[in-house]
Amino acid sequence: MFRNATLRRSDISIPEERGNRMKAKKGTLARRDFMIATAAAGTAVLSGCFSSHNSGWEFLTDAHAATLKAVCDQIIPADEFPSASQAGVLTYIDRQLTRHYRRHRKAYLSGLEQANRISRERFGTALETASPQQQLAAVTVLESQNSEFFNLVREHTLEGFYGSPRHGGNRDAVSWRMLGLDEPLLRGRAQYDLRKGSPS
Repeated sequence: MFRNATLRRSDISIPEERGNRMKAKKGTLARRDFMIATAAAGTAVLSGCFSSHNSGWEFLTDAHAATLKAVCDQIIPADEFPSASQAGVLTYIDRQLTRHYRRHRKAYLSGLEQANRISRERFGTALETASPQQQLAAVTVLESQNSEFFNLVREHTLEGFYGSPRHGGNRDAVSWRMLGLDEPLLRGRAQYDLRKGSPS
């Protein structure tokens, strides 16, 4: 289940030039004017929705990221090396949920809600604020109740922890150093330049 057993986030005005036409229609909006006003209103609403997602994440909210951190850090906890979240795994998963893993968005949202529900029912607090022992117990229950989601998170956690740093995880090549690897094998794309912190 965990590292030891595997591999060790107004008002809308109608343009003045349309005023005469509106008066000609006895104060009612012409169909075209109505469509313009409706589109402007929709844009304003959408802008408000997106501006409320004021976090550093591409897909996750801060609340989702906090819950995911608790789950990932039970899969790969900190020891002499950083935990999953400390190694950038959340950044990796968040980025992939806007790219290759878009199909898993619903699974993540519902799974993270389930993890929080389990923690609240058992310990009276959200997973992120539970003690490490409580988090372990809640994540263990999550694994038994929703193994499909847990296995998905575990797979993505291991990818982020052991994969290339250019995808957001494996910060400072921590897992490669843990395994005693100075550099990854050259395959396909140009090797990641760890000294520059960007693709070579």
